[in-house]
Amino acid sequence: MEVMQVVREQITRTLSSKPTSLELFKNKVNALNYSEILKLRQTERLHQEETLAPPVLELKERLKPELLELIRQQRLNRLCQGTMFRKISSRRRQDKLWYCRLSPNHKMLHYGDVEDDTEAPPIETLQNKIPVADIKSLLTGKDCPHMKENKGKQNKDVLDLAFSITYDVECSLNFIAPSRIDFCLWTDGLSVLLGREMSSESMRSELEILLSMEIKLRLLDLENVPIPDNAPIIPKPPSNYNFCYDFSQTEQ
Repeated sequence: MEVMQVVREQITRTLSSKPTSLELFKNKVNALNYSEILKLRQTERLHQEETLAPPVLELKERLKPELLELIRQQRLNRLCQGTMFRKISSRRRQDKLWYCRLSPNHKMLHYGDVEDDTEAPPIETLQNKIPVADIKSLLTGKDCPHMKENKGKQNKDVLDLAFSITYDVECSLNFIAPSRIDFCLWTDGLSVLLGREMSSESMRSELEILLSMEIKLRLLDLENVPIPDNAPIIPKPPSNYNFCYDFSQTEQ
């Protein structure tokens, strides 16, 4: 039974590395002998015990607010840099470009049409602007006005990249992000401006990476030291403090 488990683990671990040829697959399987499998198991078990220890989980929760604030600032900085978006016509032909960016004081969204060869236009050249205070809501996917107008005509890829902000009474600014990463950055950044929680998959992934790195750095000095599940008991205070030296009195 143990032999079968080891063979299965050899094949599974080798396939996870995505070998590009049968020869490479054979070499990697042979390199994962029984002793190597045991080492990997032990390392993974120790890592699992370390990261799931109650004190480590508590430390993670304490670190989260600081790291979330770091991600928020990164999102706002990205919005200040701006992004080039494409307009999609009713014929689903991508022909015009426009640029949108957040003002450095985070109070205005500036946007306007640009030429093909423009990289990052100065904020002064973007004639249109929307006060952040006037933004009412953030919509995504099929809830966006420009997706409802072409209902049934948009493919899933476009739906996954679409988002809109509504302002005034019935006005909206509609976006189609150039990539899923840009979609996550903008929807997170706009959520921060609206005082809401970020919810994108990029944010969750980045938070986990930052938490993992921070935990490893903080536990460097505790390598090979077992972490107890509970904090040590604090002893009772002494009956008196006569053993303490009083520094307030000037020596004669």
